Amino acid sequence: MTHRFLIKEIALQAGVGVATVDRVVNNRGSVREQTKKRVEQAIKELEKQELYSLPAGRKLIVDVVVEAPNRFADEIKDALEAEIPTLHPAIFRPRFLMQETMTTTEVVEALRSIAHRGSHGVFLKARDVPEISDTIADLKRSGIPVVTTFTDIPLSGRIAYAGLDNRVAGATAAYLLVQWLGARSGNVLITMSDERFRGEEEREISFRRALRIHHPKLSLIDASGGHGLDAPTENLVKAALKGQSDVLAVYSMGGGNRAILRALDALGIAPKCFIGHDIDRDNVELLREGKIQAILHHELRQDMRSACQHIMHFHKMLPATAVSQSSSVVVVTPENIPAHIAARFRR
Repeated sequence: MTHRFLIKEIALQAGVGVATVDRVVNNRGSVREQTKKRVEQAIKELEKQELYSLPAGRKLIVDVVVEAPNRFADEIKDALEAEIPTLHPAIFRPRFLMQETMTTTEVVEALRSIAHRGSHGVFLKARDVPEISDTIADLKRSGIPVVTTFTDIPLSGRIAYAGLDNRVAGATAAYLLVQWLGARSGNVLITMSDERFRGEEEREISFRRALRIHHPKLSLIDASGGHGLDAPTENLVKAALKGQSDVLAVYSMGGGNRAILRALDALGIAPKCFIGHDIDRDNVELLREGKIQAILHHELRQDMRSACQHIMHFHKMLPATAVSQSSSVVVVTPENIPAHIAARFRR
């Protein structure tokens, strides 16, 4: 395997032993396929980091552990890598573990592995369950700070949360829906990927509360639990809406919007408005096609910048006053798709 990095540098990036890396790069066998792929990925990450690393500055190894559909995980990765060159005086070297679904045991084992091999910090998107919360506290006791991103685990010992204000997002969705629907009565379909993602739960609670106050004639039909993945989300929507026809609107909190629309179309349902979250390729296309009326967007680069600055502050490289705030809710319609995003996803 051709490479230009020190064995110990690859080992640090991969989170494995020097001897293991030596066996992989010299094709000596006796290495699990998963470990070999991790070493190969580490070399690719080092090659990319080499492009934006400065000749001076403290190197910070950070682990990015994310449970999310690939379309959103890719956006997170791109946002972090775009911010890294701006984060003086630190040189961030991220190690990524991103999966569409992760069990609680898998998340806990990943965090314990990070504690074992060492890290300057963890960016974590995971469910708010006691086992994960306890493991975050263990990392804190071992001197490894955790910043929760996009969905919070507030009682865990994490040093900060970086991401959207989800309560504001839910209230904003309710406000928009009321403006579109006026005095109509009927059903609103809501979907979350998993209610144990606190961010989505906060959106749902705030949305329900606002509708009770401003539009009590609307009833909610819940089709949550599809993890934002197309096939399970589509099936859940079809099951929840069986026998229903008066679905006036959709508030999708957890993604899988193409699947939701397919399920609605199969049932002959055409909602008056569809509100979703996050600007990714699918949602940009759906906005342009007029199938989604609004997306609640937050600037991922700003959120990742804030997360990195919290780690820098923890390591006494940045004063607290220099840490950026997380991004605000932005309502994106087909008429105001941010130019830099539209350019990325141009047909």
